[in-house]
Amino acid sequence: MDSQSTTYNYKVVRQFSIMTVVWGIVGMLVGVIVAGQLAYPHLFEGIPWLSYGRLRPLHTNAVIFAFGGSALFATSYYVVQRTCQTRLFSDGLAAFTFWGWQLVIVLAAITLPLGITSSKEYAELEWPIDVLITLVWVSYALVFFGTIMKRKVKHIYVANWFYGAFILTIALLHLVNSAAIPVTLTKSYSAYPGAIDAMVQWWYGHNAVGFFLTAGFLGMMYYFVPKQAGRPVYSYRLSVVHFWALISTYMWAGPHHLHYTALPDWAQSVGMVFSLILLAPSWGGMINGIMTLSGAWHKLRTDPILKFLIVSLSFYGMSTFEGPMMSIKTVNALSHYTDWTVGHVHSGALGWVAMVSVGSLYYLIPRLFGRQSMFSMALVEAHFWIATIGVVLYIAAMWIAGVMQGLMWRAVNADGTLTYSFIESVERTYPFYYVRLLGGILFLSGMLLMAYNVWKTVASEQAVDEAIPAPAGH
Repeated sequence: MDSQSTTYNYKVVRQFSIMTVVWGIVGMLVGVIVAGQLAYPHLFEGIPWLSYGRLRPLHTNAVIFAFGGSALFATSYYVVQRTCQTRLFSDGLAAFTFWGWQLVIVLAAITLPLGITSSKEYAELEWPIDVLITLVWVSYALVFFGTIMKRKVKHIYVANWFYGAFILTIALLHLVNSAAIPVTLTKSYSAYPGAIDAMVQWWYGHNAVGFFLTAGFLGMMYYFVPKQAGRPVYSYRLSVVHFWALISTYMWAGPHHLHYTALPDWAQSVGMVFSLILLAPSWGGMINGIMTLSGAWHKLRTDPILKFLIVSLSFYGMSTFEGPMMSIKTVNALSHYTDWTVGHVHSGALGWVAMVSVGSLYYLIPRLFGRQSMFSMALVEAHFWIATIGVVLYIAAMWIAGVMQGLMWRAVNADGTLTYSFIESVERTYPFYYVRLLGGILFLSGMLLMAYNVWKTVASEQAVDEAIPAPAGH
């Protein structure tokens, strides 16, 4: 009992940290396979559970919820304990969130290749798994907010505001969008009809991006960037303004996924306007993160962990400029349904989410296992360059392919007939699919390097739970 009350609970942080690396490799491997299927369409032909339509949702779920989710659990549990100077609210519930979340992931890996799906983007899992997700998420909220309630310091650090907003909003999104009428154990139908279903789905889908993949990882950024740089946050006031502006605006941006559809025109316009407003708080956060290096820029030369964190912020700034731009109806008329959208998603998912997660883990893992640093900083440096080149190849190929597709699809002859057939645009896209595949292979290779480095770091040391500092005056 004594160690329970005097040390932080790092066990669950260690578990989630290791699984982040494992699921990162799994999710990105599936990504490389589906990229391979687009470049070589006869790959796995005739094997239904390895078809593109079944592997693609497995890839998105594995990267977002298995890799990204594990990174968020690991870092939020670490950050909330450190900044509140108290042990997690409940070790038992924390352990349940770990095992429950891993079970959700395994069930996703079984059901999606079998074609068991609700067919809702980023919410494909059928209703029994949705119920398990709800139980895990409620437990997560209890652990996180319970820890904040019993904090030893008066102040709630801004990273916890972002983590807290992410936890509450994902709970709301999941419950509303997953509302369904079960027919059998493996089949249900959405509680919403037609265009309303589409509206609810993209309110969910875009806010999964906004809160799971943005707010949560901004919590990570606000803790690990100042820590690694050895500098205070550039502007604490800006971080609070950034928080409120971001969470009050993001909720309204979803309809920009439904331009030129059956969704009412006014709803499309609301989504566009809020997407444009979103540029300001997004860039506020990026500037705050990058300017934290004021007086410490020289550290970028020698610190590969800092490189990961700062480059991730650059990608965050870039993709949060690109998103609002693509939400403008006239731009969307060119970009929608093309590979430009795929490029945009991956500049956020690989450039921002994966890079900031990897940087944070490289900071975290040595500390969780009682070491001064990672086994090899040279491998961290190599991982940074391989990953960065991989992302740039991937997104540049998709941008060019996407703009080309958009232009080919809308080109008309003088008599009003289409200049190109659809298959001609597919044919011209092939070279870019090979480049994307190469970019994906590079990014995956970086994750394999990381796994080796983490394994060597962890294997040589005994795990330690750090002591909680005694309150001032004792």
